[in-house]
Amino acid sequence: MQIKRPFSFILISLLIYFDFHLPKCKRIRKVINVKKTGFLFMKIGYARVSTDEQCEDAQIDALKRFGCQRVYREKISGKSAKRPELSRLLDALRPGDIVVVQRLDRLGRSLSDLIDLLNGFKNIDVQFVSLHENIDTTSASGELMFHMIGAIAQFERRLISERTKLGLQAARARGRKGGRKAKMSVTDIKKAKAMLLDPDMTKAEVAKHFDVSRPTLNKALSMYSQPQ
Repeated sequence: MQIKRPFSFILISLLIYFDFHLPKCKRIRKVINVKKTGFLFMKIGYARVSTDEQCEDAQIDALKRFGCQRVYREKISGKSAKRPELSRLLDALRPGDIVVVQRLDRLGRSLSDLIDLLNGFKNIDVQFVSLHENIDTTSASGELMFHMIGAIAQFERRLISERTKLGLQAARARGRKGGRKAKMSVTDIKKAKAMLLDPDMTKAEVAKHFDVSRPTLNKALSMYSQPQ
C-alpha cells in the first residue's frame, strides 16, 4: 500500500536536504521559519585555550553534554584580534542557532568585544548560552542578564572616556599636550632649518639624517614656524 505524503512534508524534506548538502544556499535556509519548525535549529559550541600547552577537552566535554552538534576549537590568545575558528563559526551561523561557550572569557577579548558579539548574535536571531555564568538568552532571566551586562559595558566605556578627558585637561593645565611624543625636538627642528640653508642640501637628505620621513619633517618645520 502506497502512503501518500502531504505536499508540505515533501517540501520541508527537500529544503532540509538542500540546507545540509548545500551550505551556501542561504536563501533556501530562510524559507522555513526555524522557530516554528525547529528543523534547522543547531547548538554550536566554541572552545578556546590560550596556548598549545593548555587542553580544551574540559570545555569540549561540557559543550557536548549540553548537546552541541558542532564545536569549533581554537588555540590562540584571547588578546588576539584574529581568531580563525571564531570567524568560521560566525560565518556558519543561521537564524535560530544557539552559540554555546563554557565561560564568557572564552568568547570575548574584553567586555566591550563580548557585547559587540552578543549584539551581533541578536541582530541575526541567534541565541547565546554561557554554561559557567548560567546565561541563556532563550529565557527571560538570561535576556535580562544580557541587558545588565550591556549596561555595565556602557557604564565602563563612559568611565574610561571621562577619565581620559579629565587626564588630558589636567595635563594641559600643567603645560603638557596629549598625544604621541613628537619625533623631532625643537633642537632637531632648528638644526634641520640650518641644514636646509645650504642650497646643496635636500629635504630628503635632512629627513634621512634625523631618521624621519619627509612628511614628518615638513610637518615639524611648519609647526615650528607658526607663532606660539
